Amino acid sequence: MLQTVAIRGYRSLREVILPLRRLTVITGANGTGKSSVYRALRLLADCGRGEVIGSLAREGGVQSVLWAGPEQPSGARRTGKVEGTVRGRPVSLELGFASDDFGYLVDLGLPQMAGHNSLFGLDPEIKQEAVFVGPVQRAGSTLVRRTREFAEASSESGRGFDELTRSLPAYRSVLAEYAHPGAHPELAAVRDRLRGWRFYDGFRVDADAPARRPQVGTRTPVLSDDGSDLAAAIQTIIEAGFDDLQRSVADAFDGATVSVAVHDGLFDVQLQQRGMLRPLRSAELSDGTLRFLLWAAALLSPQPPSLMVLNEPETSLHPDLVRPLATLIRTAAAQTQVVVVTHSRAMLEFLDTAPLAEAVEGDGDAVEVGLYKDFGETKVVGLGLLTTPPWEWGKR
Repeated sequence: MLQTVAIRGYRSLREVILPLRRLTVITGANGTGKSSVYRALRLLADCGRGEVIGSLAREGGVQSVLWAGPEQPSGARRTGKVEGTVRGRPVSLELGFASDDFGYLVDLGLPQMAGHNSLFGLDPEIKQEAVFVGPVQRAGSTLVRRTREFAEASSESGRGFDELTRSLPAYRSVLAEYAHPGAHPELAAVRDRLRGWRFYDGFRVDADAPARRPQVGTRTPVLSDDGSDLAAAIQTIIEAGFDDLQRSVADAFDGATVSVAVHDGLFDVQLQQRGMLRPLRSAELSDGTLRFLLWAAALLSPQPPSLMVLNEPETSLHPDLVRPLATLIRTAAAQTQVVVVTHSRAMLEFLDTAPLAEAVEGDGDAVEVGLYKDFGETKVVGLGLLTTPPWEWGKR
């Protein structure tokens, strides 16, 4: 389970170090940085897929996503005026996590030189990477470290490091190049974990949405991000023998049942509602009904990923569906780690979370992390110098 997520230099997140529990609900007013936390987690996952450079380039390059305020905003808070100062450290975007076993840190910076007449000037460069054990990166707990083109791994004897390469391209992650289970199982474990994270940022339910079209079905233990394999995912849950799906659907829609029909080899969802002579196909379902079924299929995965991140799952749902949805989230959190981004007070009440200030020293498994803005910087309610989780960013 993830214990800590650290983000520095991304949009309004000048430096945010978040403690995570089995169920973490991130909340706050519009513009406080909830979406930035969600996107930063996606960027971390992209590191495991080898896609972080492209993801940042599509956002306009590192220059477009960096923290735009002063390096140290203490002067602005004291005087009320925001002024630039001499920088004390390099311009960078840094992301990392610490878990029960391994931790990972990546430092992305501005390109020094893309090349003569190169069109890839927006591509960031990986300046630093590290894989470590324990809650904080230390010299004695580091297993693999990379500084620009040079990478090395802890020797089998436990004394010093063995060189991996001196020519690792700045656009290639050490996870992508050296994560071989036989040679470097720690790299493979971190890479596979990041690749397994799932992000659900709402679902398309318009007339042309993938979930409304019959699809060829194969066994699908984890719903795709766009919900295109909804029917196959639901059938997988049904055949796994899980009763939570039917209970949730019946609770949400007055005793309705969900099933999957197969026509000419194509799978299609159908919902049998009380008083109806025939079931409704996915193309006939209302937007809210289809969206609830998508959330149910995502949250009741027979093989849940190690982390599920949900961005405003209550969007476009009727208020009466918030409670059944919250029940699904709590059910999922009993099997895996879940992060929910929301500003719905009803969702918070149904999830029965404890404010972070009350749970910092406790063992509660469901915590509410409130965000607020202070001179443009995202801050966390209830976290101070003594309660922020330990973290070490390292040096290039």
